[in-house]
Amino acid sequence: MSDTQKVTDRPSAPPPAANGVDRFFRISERGSTFGREIRGGFATFFTMAYILVLNPLILGSAEDKYGDQLDPVQLTTATALVAAVMTVIMGIGGNLPLALAAGLGLNAVVAFQIAPLMSWDAAMGLIVVEGLLICVLVVTGLREAVMHAIPQPLKQAISVGIGLFIAFIGFVDAGFVSRIPDAANTTVPVQLGGAGTLTGWPILVFCLGVLLTVGLLARRVKGAILISIVTMTLVAIVIDSLADVKSWGLTTPAWPDQVVGTPDFGLIGDFDLFGAFGEPGVGVITVVLLIFTLILSDFFDTMGTVVGISTEAGLLDEDGKVPNLGRVLLIDGAAAVAGGAASSSSATSYIESAAGVGEGSRTGFSNLVTGGLFALALFLTPLLTIVPLQAAAPALVAVGFLMMTQVKQIDWDRYEIAVPAFLTIAVMPFTYSITNGIGAGFVAYVVIKTVLGKAKEVHWLLWATSALFLVYFAIDPIEQVLGVK
Repeated sequence: MSDTQKVTDRPSAPPPAANGVDRFFRISERGSTFGREIRGGFATFFTMAYILVLNPLILGSAEDKYGDQLDPVQLTTATALVAAVMTVIMGIGGNLPLALAAGLGLNAVVAFQIAPLMSWDAAMGLIVVEGLLICVLVVTGLREAVMHAIPQPLKQAISVGIGLFIAFIGFVDAGFVSRIPDAANTTVPVQLGGAGTLTGWPILVFCLGVLLTVGLLARRVKGAILISIVTMTLVAIVIDSLADVKSWGLTTPAWPDQVVGTPDFGLIGDFDLFGAFGEPGVGVITVVLLIFTLILSDFFDTMGTVVGISTEAGLLDEDGKVPNLGRVLLIDGAAAVAGGAASSSSATSYIESAAGVGEGSRTGFSNLVTGGLFALALFLTPLLTIVPLQAAAPALVAVGFLMMTQVKQIDWDRYEIAVPAFLTIAVMPFTYSITNGIGAGFVAYVVIKTVLGKAKEVHWLLWATSALFLVYFAIDPIEQVLGVK
């Protein structure tokens, strides 16, 4: 985001609060308006509404140790319910434009790594345990202390890396970029389109959406991202009705046969808190390592997301600290507990919230809109899930650009900062993981500081965290040595 735009969004002398809601959420104080917050809430919802389709698809396609599967309809209800409740709680309690829902990556770990070792209720109990332990880390102040120990340039690198990461997500989700199947005649991992070229109507919708979004942003049009999402959804609906489109991916932009659906709460509360520890054939060491993996991934994914969103929204204080950080982290930990208790997998903060920030969100008021839409989705899922990824993904590309502009704040002449920053930025999109990027940056920072004889400048929490990341990266050989693989 340019300096000019930041001045426009964050006036030096904000007008007085218009009413009690304004004062509570500090809307005017943060240079925002009710209109921006509402638009941002809609934009965030539409860029992450795919989770209502994707989470049931991932969890519902897997079998547990006993061959049982979760019901997709119940999973949709649980996913929407947890997202609605926790997003609203984050808005009121944390006052950040940070929405929450079932975490991608974490749900895959549950479906394909944990569930095959135990029953579904035991697997979800493990998620609840993980969330409770994260809450303990927050209450003791350890989680917040780790975030404060991170040097400001690394925080900026995390935000830039997340920008590239979510832009890459947008390109992949839309089908603009795809993985090349293993072949003997190429070592290139990704390609343009599905076969080296752009083909099909869905790709055209995405490309037009990107051009429309960046054009509106360049002209400083209010509601640019939301206008683009709605416009391209309507275009996609028209195209789908007139053309022979083979596949749009997860969501087909066609008007549903029925608008209202009845929610099924059958999975809520279906978990066994300590079931994993008594599961036949699963040792305690295996369970502990699974919990450790979940905590580390959840811990640092959230850390990167919170820092990235707060930085892009211009909410960090003069010391580079996130406002209400303790409450934000506690709510995020509680979201993991809620996700496990609802059998929808661990819920976490969503980087797609950056779409709302790009639309103008600066406070938790926008969460009331996003959370309200998720609550509405409990009954209107057939209607609210017609937005195809090709219409929503351009928002991720545009926001990726806005977050990328922070790269100019990093001192690239100081290798002790530049190299860890580079690894943080590069590893995130290249490994498709926020956690991996943060880990690579932390380890490199500690090593380079030590090599330069500046080890004393490294906070002890960064030493401890880097050591944990070494264990995280070496988890496979450690499991083999311990005989749990």
